[in-house]
Amino acid sequence: MEIDAAIAAKLIQLVLTCIKKEYPHSGIYWFDNDEDIKPPHELTPAFYGCLDWHSAVHGHWLLTRLTRYFPEASFQTTVREALTQSFTPEKIQGEVAHLNKHPYFECPYGDFCSLLANKSWLVQVDIGFFLVSLCLGGEKIFI
Repeated sequence: MEIDAAIAAKLIQLVLTCIKKEYPHSGIYWFDNDEDIKPPHELTPAFYGCLDWHSAVHGHWLLTRLTRYFPEASFQTTVREALTQSFTPEKIQGEVAHLNKHPYFECPYGDFCSLLANKSWLVQVDIGFFLVSLCLGGEKIFI
């Protein structure tokens, strides 16, 4: 199936609508103590929208992917602004801290394959940011 710029723009709008929408929220969290009970934007500050963490990661991946495939599309500026807001050093540090504290986060059965799959999506998002950055002439929009 081919995706043209019009369909890409609709997908982009769908993702932009949800990536900052914190509620409703569905998540699998492991709480060790009262300190762990926080709103989603504090637990996972870059990926808290789109109903759950996993969907938020997928949404950001889609933004980077469609931005690369449609470099002349009208959504370029809007997507770059959204990515810049999502991926500040503080938010990425918050994501890393959460994943370090809860290494099996989003792995409901605690298996290694789920752990690897979740971390690989983050790598895909980072690669996407790197490639978008190259397409923009080296403009840094990722951490």
